[in-house]
Amino acid sequence: MSDPKAMNLRFPDPAQRAAIAAAAKQAGVSMQEYILSAAYDRATAVERRFLEGFRASMAHSGAAFSAEPSGVDPDSEQRVAEAEARRDLDRRERGHAA
Repeated sequence: MSDPKAMNLRFPDPAQRAAIAAAAKQAGVSMQEYILSAAYDRATAVERRFLEGFRASMAHSGAAFSAEPSGVDPDSEQRVAEAEARRDLDRRERGHAA
């Protein structure tokens, strides 16, 4: 009976299996651990590249939006007026609730 936790390590290319076995032995780990570690390293490298690209895109987008103000981005005077209107509305609503 085989161990259900064991990973099936069949390689169609005997040279590939030998290379992986030698690398695992040199690293002092089992072939399974070596392969899983390599897969994890590759996945996290892909994630890091994605996040770096995403951050660069966000920086580029942020710079583009800050370079030219639009109607979507209110200026400080408009923000103050909106905050005052919100406070006034909140006071009126509290007055009706009392």
